[in-house]
Amino acid sequence: MMPEKPGRLICAHVPAALLALSLSIAHAQKAATAAQGARHDAELAVVRPESEGFSTQRLERLHAAMQQVVDQKQIAGIVTILARHGKVVDYRAYGDRDLASGAPMTKDVIFRDFSMTKPVTGAAMMILYEEGKWLPSDPIARFIPEFAHLKVYKGTDPDGNMMLADPDHPPTMGELMTHTAGFTYGFFGETPVDKIYRDRQVPGSKNLKEMIDKLSGIPLLYQPGKGWTYSLSMDIQGYIIEKLSGHTLPEFDRTRIFQPLGMKDAGFYVPPEKRNRFATLYQNEPGPKGEIVATHRGPGGSQSDYVAEPTMPSGGGGMVSTAEDYYRFAQMLANGGELNGARILAPATVKLMTSNHLPASLLTGQFGIGLQQMRAGFGYGYNCAVVFDPPAANLPEGKGSFLWDGAAGTWFWVDPTNDIVFVGMIQRMLGPASPNLEYQSRSLVYQALVDPGK
Repeated sequence: MMPEKPGRLICAHVPAALLALSLSIAHAQKAATAAQGARHDAELAVVRPESEGFSTQRLERLHAAMQQVVDQKQIAGIVTILARHGKVVDYRAYGDRDLASGAPMTKDVIFRDFSMTKPVTGAAMMILYEEGKWLPSDPIARFIPEFAHLKVYKGTDPDGNMMLADPDHPPTMGELMTHTAGFTYGFFGETPVDKIYRDRQVPGSKNLKEMIDKLSGIPLLYQPGKGWTYSLSMDIQGYIIEKLSGHTLPEFDRTRIFQPLGMKDAGFYVPPEKRNRFATLYQNEPGPKGEIVATHRGPGGSQSDYVAEPTMPSGGGGMVSTAEDYYRFAQMLANGGELNGARILAPATVKLMTSNHLPASLLTGQFGIGLQQMRAGFGYGYNCAVVFDPPAANLPEGKGSFLWDGAAGTWFWVDPTNDIVFVGMIQRMLGPASPNLEYQSRSLVYQALVDPGK
């Protein structure tokens, strides 16, 4: 009988033991998650705003504005980072990563950068520029022979047939870097050239070589240097990066930019182990009840699930990253090409990249895309917009500020005059109904900079 009693006692306590073990595991998992979050925050320490010239009280206006669009369900969630003199003074997450599940927005959420990929591609190109592999005056055809005989669209005849001309000069690398070479995207315009882009599904090519082959048979939209059209120019740059470096664009960016800068979640797809941190994308027009609706469609109707390394990596819009990843890239540029001992570019190269290269003839307000209109004081450098005369552009930031944004509402700017970096991340496709957080945040940041001489 004695052997049975201990056995019964053990069996009686199994459920309790399992419960204790389960609670212990849950506690350990929660502690691990908290520790991971603590490590994440520790890597980007936040200092007191007053130490860098900002007012804590006035920054509450920025917080209130961000929270308001979340509370009004215009935006699911937001992450913002504000830094001055290389020190983060404000770092906030608002709302939800996913509205349906109620998963909260956290600082380690991964976002679709879309066109905020362009400045990163610009930096990759400038790395190769520093290696002596191209010059702004070089014809693009030097690196892409398929472009040696491009024609230029000059209208249609009375029968509706497209008329073509030879280019006044071969489009150059500098024009490729500034959206002035004559290429387009296809889904923003209604010209016969845009229609060919759509019919041949140029942005949806299987790989970069197929894209180049398609483009080689399509005329330029205008004479090189005579217009500014948002375009596949940065995707063409991606092909050139691969050709000049011998590496794929994702590999080049990973080894030459992401890893040195500690951009640990940046890439061109989201691997399985990170997908629980991938933000839900919402469409630009609200649903029938006024609510924002989840979508899987990016610019031009493209898929945006990012489940695997793409066969056609987009230098114009293919990146994903956290807000902190992109902050590290932006702060590197603000520092003149270096971050935490990792030098990506020389200061002179950053200056070349972030200076206006558009002639006055294009700064008339006639050219631009979305919120970014080329005008007096506001031009374009190599893969980014440039504020070279803030009062003329009617903007509060300092002279020489540079910036860009993405189709899902992400935005950033670097202000070298005031030594400010700002990154804002949301995931709602831009459209007429979208709140203008990008420019609203500018007034809210600069009204809080009460001691700019500090």
